[in-house]
Amino acid sequence: MKKIVLIISIFSLLISCNNEPLSPDRFKSGTFEIPEGKGYEKTIIIRQDSIQIEKYEDRIDTLSISWKNNFNYTLKMLHPKTAIDEDPIHVKIINLEKNSYEFEAVIGHSNFIQKGEIFKITD
Repeated sequence: MKKIVLIISIFSLLISCNNEPLSPDRFKSGTFEIPEGKGYEKTIIIRQDSIQIEKYEDRIDTLSISWKNNFNYTLKMLHPKTAIDEDPIHVKIINLEKNSYEFEAVIGHSNFIQKGEIFKITD
């Protein structure tokens, strides 16, 4: 009986070691969605290299994206239409899931923190 428990324990340990840890690298490119709600309209995001395209309502915005590290990046509108669009958006990834992440975003140097969740749709 002790051998069976030992074998099951070792087998369970080996299986758990094969689980790949969650890495934010998979969110640096692809197609994403921010669902409607919590202060957001449904937004489709396309990321490739240093460009992010956002589609929401009847608008399309193009932003540059600069990754500081795997958990922090900055967005800047390429063609700002208002004064607030000129401010960079600082984004911090605060929680990872398999196909999504939660974030906190700050526009410019304000104290207002906008929270949300982004879901990866395709690579």
